[in-house]
Amino acid sequence: MTERGSDKVNPRVDEELQRETDSLERGAPAPSRAEEHRQAEAPADGEPAPDVRPDIEDAEGRTELARHLRPSSFPADRDTLLATARDENAPETVVRLLEQLPDQRQFETPQDVWDAVREASGR
Repeated sequence: MTERGSDKVNPRVDEELQRETDSLERGAPAPSRAEEHRQAEAPADGEPAPDVRPDIEDAEGRTELARHLRPSSFPADRDTLLATARDENAPETVVRLLEQLPDQRQFETPQDVWDAVREASGR
């Protein structure tokens, strides 16, 4: 067995080995997706591009609304939801959202309420 003066093989192989071990050294459990064959394909002609960014405002609004509506109050109409929200000391912003709901409609879940609120606000 002969000793080499260096651990280096050649610059190209060294760079490839570095890329392969980089994610492991930095704590990632899987290799990074830097290789071209692992990249997501672009949408085909005429297909819409996926929206990968979540709508933070929607998520926060939906959470705030659901937080002030007891699950036991469903199914419910607008007046019942308003009474529940007021009993739960909901902020005025939640009460105003609930006031936008249609009068004669039954809501089965908080998601139904959120969908109706979004519809009423034109979003």
